[in-house]
Amino acid sequence: VVLSPGPGNPDDFNLSTEIDLLIRHSIPGFGVCLGLQGMVQHFGGELGVLDYPMHGKPSLVKLTAAGKSEDGIFAGVPDTIEVARYHSLYGIRDRIPDCLEITALSMEEGDDDDDDNNDGVVMGIRHKTLPFAAVQFHPESILTSPVHGKRILNNALTFLKYDDANEGGTKRPAERQHNDSSDSNAPASTATIIASATEEFENRSVAQLKDRLKTLGLGCGGSKIDLVTKLTLWKNTCDEVRSGELDVDELSVAELKELKRALGLKGTASNKTMLRSVLKECLGVGV
Repeated sequence: VVLSPGPGNPDDFNLSTEIDLLIRHSIPGFGVCLGLQGMVQHFGGELGVLDYPMHGKPSLVKLTAAGKSEDGIFAGVPDTIEVARYHSLYGIRDRIPDCLEITALSMEEGDDDDDDNNDGVVMGIRHKTLPFAAVQFHPESILTSPVHGKRILNNALTFLKYDDANEGGTKRPAERQHNDSSDSNAPASTATIIASATEEFENRSVAQLKDRLKTLGLGCGGSKIDLVTKLTLWKNTCDEVRSGELDVDELSVAELKELKRALGLKGTASNKTMLRSVLKECLGVGV
């Protein structure tokens, strides 16, 4: 269950009652923004108010040692990423309860790279024995790299699980067995596919990236990471179309326009037929 963002504070939404219910029925939980604050408060921590609200602000986040776990929500994510913050409440770092681990902290200009000694705001937590984790930032926001945001969300679905033998929410979920030969033929996860595409595009020069984007009819402005992100999103969308997860013919005009905008597809399309046509042409081109 996702404990979502929202206005106000956790008490306004009875988040503690909801978390109790999840634990009682052995249901994993992933918190975003208000969801993190609710977990901190529920498990015995305290919340504070920022001196300056971070509403729609980009911010650098650094993973702690605990955040670099191979079975955590940040698996496969760089040690430092830029994310979107929309909050004024936060979990007070030295009041985080012992049952929770801090997995990420905000970074300010001039902070050193020592994982656990930066004086940052808590940006990620995980429970030590329950499949509960949360982030203070918004992985779904356009200000958070879509590559990293999708990976975090996919990791939450992959790793926040109870062992089938667990009852009553009292044991830590089973660790993923990376060397289990029985998984050798399992289909690649979304995070693995995105990581592969990202690596492929990162190995290309800026000129090659721009040429590819121009060929596809996509905008080619921005830094190299912007270009890589655009092509990774395009590739991921192509894969969704080919697999049947996304059917362009089933989308409304509003959804078609949003997809065109999200991809950065240039040109005008005045009606549904034209929108479908330009999107299919763009998404039908192989890598």
